[in-house]
Amino acid sequence: MRMAIMAAGAVGGYFGARMAAAGHDVAFIARGAHRDAIARDGLRVESPLGDLHLKGVNVTDDPKQVGPVDVVLFAVKLWDTETAGERARPLVGADTRVITLQNGVDSVERLAPILGDDATIGGATYVVAKIAQPGVIRHTGTMAKIRCGRLDRRPDAVLARYVDQIKAADIDITLAGDMLLDIWKKFVLLSGTSGITASTRHPLGPVRDDADMRAFFHTLMQETMAVGRASGVVLPPDFEDELGRSVAAFPPTMKASMANDLDAGNRLELDWLAGKVIALGRKHGIPTPAQQAVYAILKPYRMGRTR
Repeated sequence: MRMAIMAAGAVGGYFGARMAAAGHDVAFIARGAHRDAIARDGLRVESPLGDLHLKGVNVTDDPKQVGPVDVVLFAVKLWDTETAGERARPLVGADTRVITLQNGVDSVERLAPILGDDATIGGATYVVAKIAQPGVIRHTGTMAKIRCGRLDRRPDAVLARYVDQIKAADIDITLAGDMLLDIWKKFVLLSGTSGITASTRHPLGPVRDDADMRAFFHTLMQETMAVGRASGVVLPPDFEDELGRSVAAFPPTMKASMANDLDAGNRLELDWLAGKVIALGRKHGIPTPAQQAVYAILKPYRMGRTR
């Protein structure tokens, strides 16, 4: 299969590298020092699931040089969604499926007007990874899975065929029956992990071990559940137990991507994470004081470190 990674950051680069290692034709869209390092030295993945060093990688900053592909893994930062979507147009052909692997809950509604309803597929990924240095992706823990599907739940034989091929490359990918629910399940978890690890500047281990931080962490997730239910999302009765299992499964060194961006002085996805919960809370009359605290604490850093 032909696949394009838009863009080849930590998440997209990890899954793209696995596909390329399995023999598929993968084009990595990257820019700057990361692109230059991949072109010069290849792409390295450091992972408990197996290290990789891909040489002779097809990497470019121009999707026009790639042309239409079968699958686009769309994994850009949330503030770049529309701009990257416009740039991704040359990658989309008649049977292309663009699987969103972004954070947040509104990727499909933002991308579909640009790339088309047929092409745009909801997705959620569970993987802890970061760019350790240009050309090197470091994966922490043993979780690396994708769920994808149409938000309207209609069958898609083309997507199902692509999912089977990705699964055959030993990637943990599942075709979801209710993708909107899966997106919100991830959003609840991420709204907590991103808020607590970024605002405390600590990984998840110390948070779980401290009663005060642990309580604040769970309050963040409970507020997101409340706005989700007010938005019409039917979260199952045992979802809090499921959350508890997910939180317990993370390694103690786990930091959400927003906390890693904060450490690196990069721009934050704050407005689409805590900010989105706050906005939906105001829309539906749901109080979100914990998320408002996270937003206020991190607001001075939302555009990155002042240089």
